[in-house]
Amino acid sequence: MTSVPYPTFCQAPPVVNSAVSLVAAGRCRIYPTSCHSNTNVNTAKDEMKAIFQKAVAQSQIDDTTPGPERDENKKLKKKYMKQSVAMAQNFIQTSLVVDSSVIDIEIVLDTNIIVESGGCIVSCFLDAGCDKVVVPYNGEITMKALDLALVPSNRIIVHFKNTDDVEERVRNVSLYCDTVSLTLSDKEINVQTCCAMIKAAVSDTDVSVVLQVEKSVTDDISTDDIVDMVGGLSKFFGEKKNPNGLIALVDPSPQQLGLSYAACIRTDRPDGLYTTVVCTRSGEALGLVYSSKASIIAALECGRGVYYSRSRNGLWRKGDTSGHFQILHRIDVDCDGDALRFMVTQCGNDVAAFCHLNTLTCWGDSVGIRHLEQTLNTRIKEAPVGSYTKRLFDDEELLRDKLVEEAQELSEADTKQHVAEELADILYFAMVKATKCGVSIDDAVAELDKRNKKVTRRKGDSKAFRIIAGEKILAKK
Repeated sequence: MTSVPYPTFCQAPPVVNSAVSLVAAGRCRIYPTSCHSNTNVNTAKDEMKAIFQKAVAQSQIDDTTPGPERDENKKLKKKYMKQSVAMAQNFIQTSLVVDSSVIDIEIVLDTNIIVESGGCIVSCFLDAGCDKVVVPYNGEITMKALDLALVPSNRIIVHFKNTDDVEERVRNVSLYCDTVSLTLSDKEINVQTCCAMIKAAVSDTDVSVVLQVEKSVTDDISTDDIVDMVGGLSKFFGEKKNPNGLIALVDPSPQQLGLSYAACIRTDRPDGLYTTVVCTRSGEALGLVYSSKASIIAALECGRGVYYSRSRNGLWRKGDTSGHFQILHRIDVDCDGDALRFMVTQCGNDVAAFCHLNTLTCWGDSVGIRHLEQTLNTRIKEAPVGSYTKRLFDDEELLRDKLVEEAQELSEADTKQHVAEELADILYFAMVKATKCGVSIDDAVAELDKRNKKVTRRKGDSKAFRIIAGEKILAKK
């Protein structure tokens, strides 16, 4: 799918009539050299070329042969790897404007590029935050590319555009991937024929399927036909005797995507509304609301939390009256297909409150680390006389010293209670540091989620200069 802007952790209230048009709100397939966003096609090609060249340079360094240059080569290879990953991250976040901590990105990489880079470009984009790499099937060179990739099979999708002899080809690639994708470009094909094609393609394998419905299909048939097709395929994928799978619409309109979401959800309510759980970026439930087909489309159109108000008997765009608006990140359907989840960032001029009682959640005040964050955000603006937190905000050296001190005490704690106490201490001081620098819990969670997608890992050895610096700080006590 072509990349479009995704609102992330915005601070300023959105324009009332703004239209963001979230054409993907969960998973997005990107063809990097043909994207239109903050960059034009030629610029995207240039950026991809630079990333590719750095990955090739990394692959050409021999760090295995014993000799005096081995250690230097290892350092140089690591340097090129870090540079290529940084370039790929910038390309995704700045040029394509996609937040990889929110959206599951499938990036399509040409087989020749993979082979020429010795497979390094695959791990480069996975380390940069992509969820999966899509490898187009192109005969024997595809098998070579898959062999060079050297990444877990659950991070690779092989895409078949031509379905001739696809059954045998799927069996061949199933050693390297756990998912294949198939192109649906025939507008005349019906759901039954499509299901039979999928079942035949993955017979005798454990692979899942992504069915990519080309824009030529969705442009030439009615929205109702698209919804019927998506609903039928969703039911097919949901049956245990059939393969698991996903349906991907190429560059859908908000209406097509919204109605397709609705086609994948069940509801037993007489009014036809869909139960919707609204959550923060880190998964905290803010409240329970209801969605309609129209409200889902409206949410995708403007990139905000939009629901159906039963009391108003109409659409409810959260924040238009209260000022407590929401930035929409993604929409998910639960495992049973009978509930929606809206993942949002709750905003507000005075306090981030979802509830009409001016609390973050409809279950009252937050507790734990979220409550600590809210308290610190209040303290940094105004604090009572004698506030220790205010003193920490104002004294950088004191805050640094306390972080080092508490980290040492946590490392030396040896009972469950002691560890819990020291962990609570270091969380407090760490959150003071974060709040002072404008970093939220959601920012930290996003970073953890990005790191979870990496396929290369550092050794994690201790850094002597950090230990020495810490000991100097502690020696002052």
